[in-house]
Amino acid sequence: MVDAERITAAFVAESIRTLETMRGKIVNCLGQLSEEDVNWRPFAGANSIANIVTHLCGNVGQWIIAAVGGAAVNRDRPGEFSQALRATPAELLARIEETVARANEAIAGVTAERALSPLRIQGFETHVLGAVMHAVTHFEGHTHQIVYVTRLRLGDRYRFKWVPATAEQVSGKK
Repeated sequence: MVDAERITAAFVAESIRTLETMRGKIVNCLGQLSEEDVNWRPFAGANSIANIVTHLCGNVGQWIIAAVGGAAVNRDRPGEFSQALRATPAELLARIEETVARANEAIAGVTAERALSPLRIQGFETHVLGAVMHAVTHFEGHTHQIVYVTRLRLGDRYRFKWVPATAEQVSGKK
């Protein structure tokens, strides 16, 4: 039987790896976009990339940095979706870098003893692993929105973070 410490360590490592991979995709997008692009909305009421990045930082801040890591909650969730919100790519880059670094630190501190400790976040009952899973999958979903909007804005000028390099990667087999 696999022990709880090994399972927790694998979960922690995979959570950090996923956040880092998604951070890289967001950084790749922000490096290609102008201020106009990150504040663009396809229609009134839609979120811009600036909104999405701000929301990701708020969500990860609340669910991981605060709830799991013990930091104070400092979130303005309605402000994350404000139609008046504007930011530069550099500002968004700084926010996402700081947030992911702090989240990785909090996740790295998760132990098998704490893994199932109960938490209440935004009125939801969960535990430490559940909070990390929620925030990491939420982060991944919104990352793909950022990639999609970036591709809409740039078209053929979009540069992928990763492209298949081997026959196995191209074919998707084994």
